[in-house]
Amino acid sequence: MIDGAANARTGSDQRIRSVLIVGGGTAGWMTAAMLGHILKANCRVTLIESEEIGTVGVGEATIPPIKLFNDTLGIDERDFMRATQGSFKLGIEFTDWAKVGHSYFHPFGPHGFNFDTVPLHQFWLRARQQGETASLDEHSMAWALAREGRFQHPLPDQRNILSTFDYAFHFDAGLYARYLRRFAEARGVQRIEGKIADVTLAGETGFVESVTMEDGQVEAADLFIDCSGFRGLLIEGALATGYEEWTHWLPCDRAVAMPCANNGPPLPYTRSTARKAGWQWRIPLQHRTGNGYVYCSNFISDSQAADDLAQNLDGQALGDPRALRFVTGRRKASWNRNVVAIGLSSGFLEPLESTSIHLIQANISKLIGLFPTRDFDPATIAEFNRVSAAETERIRDFLILHYKLTTRQDSDLWRYCGAMDIPDTLQMKVDHFRRYGRLIAREMDLFAPPSWLAVHIGQLNIPEALDPLIEYRDIDARDWLARLRGAMVQAARQAPLHQDVLDQHCKAS
Repeated sequence: MIDGAANARTGSDQRIRSVLIVGGGTAGWMTAAMLGHILKANCRVTLIESEEIGTVGVGEATIPPIKLFNDTLGIDERDFMRATQGSFKLGIEFTDWAKVGHSYFHPFGPHGFNFDTVPLHQFWLRARQQGETASLDEHSMAWALAREGRFQHPLPDQRNILSTFDYAFHFDAGLYARYLRRFAEARGVQRIEGKIADVTLAGETGFVESVTMEDGQVEAADLFIDCSGFRGLLIEGALATGYEEWTHWLPCDRAVAMPCANNGPPLPYTRSTARKAGWQWRIPLQHRTGNGYVYCSNFISDSQAADDLAQNLDGQALGDPRALRFVTGRRKASWNRNVVAIGLSSGFLEPLESTSIHLIQANISKLIGLFPTRDFDPATIAEFNRVSAAETERIRDFLILHYKLTTRQDSDLWRYCGAMDIPDTLQMKVDHFRRYGRLIAREMDLFAPPSWLAVHIGQLNIPEALDPLIEYRDIDARDWLARLRGAMVQAARQAPLHQDVLDQHCKAS
């Protein structure tokens, strides 16, 4: 290998000339689309997948950064939503998580406007002490729209209450992969059908040199992207990178999925309902509703989980239950030598906060930002792995928060979660909020303070005291908060119905 300084002195060309993506699905075609778009004709991008190997179809619900990914590719929102049977998403409703019979909303966007140096939620907490009964949710524009089944795009004028929310999408992940395949192939990405039988490593460096197909065809490349799912064909099968398991904090290890017919207009939000051994998702699309039960096999059998899901559908089942097994955690390195793992091959976090597709997007973005030369500078690889690990661990902590803060004692799973030890990085945030209602942000936090606030309050982690600074503010905010709630209700009722927006904006065939 030649170092970068030597390259500059000698003028040798160390550009990556070929990239091989192993595996299709959402991860593979998102990667192919972005590399095809960025590298253009200056680099050969090839993707290998087999129609015989099914894809997991990670995630049908997303978070707002997906808009940036699509915008970077120049994808038109209406066209994309029509092609993927998409609907809009304003946040997630959590039912029975804190306790049975209790619900709360995690909105995209803050709760109202900050009107003082002290955050708005501190004034809401004081009003609550003074007898105010309005929930925190009632101060969210996203929830005001969602509960009415309405949607509109946010306004750019930050003085308007309709600027205080964001949105993402629900879509069919299989259709999204197909959509991106067409996009990528139109930009020169080559697809090879077939299965990989062997991987060849360079004896001197241990780098992946090539893969051999079952029919004997050999495909070599400079850079390899592992999108082979849980198998981790390259990152683990060939390079034995290792895996860091987190099931002691996130004990659910299986899921069963089953779509059903819509029983009414699609809601503009995802719903997560806690069950005795896990939780059930509900994701409304234009043509059907996605449902699944994420559960811990220590506390329920596979057959009982499938039965429980079938009994809790709100429409006619459109297919048989589809089972999935997983181990929460991450690879010890997402980039090892000349292999970058993207998607499930890099690790798995349950889809409680719709982060599966985002983690694909995040590693693609980091790869573009730290794109290598053929010398594969160790500093580049180390920085990629540092940032990838940090972001994944911050998301892990946010997911653990939902389980840890439960007050439920009605089943073994919830008793375990309420009593379990949690990472120090999370315990610090819980303690700060429990003492003074303070939201502590750290580097690489995907979820901003408003998201943490929604879960802390929604899971009934009510602070013991207020921020001391509020005692220096001679403000009674109850009237202001009431006017804020009233403005949100009025704005929501004037917004169009979600179904009408879909029909006029992006109705699928």
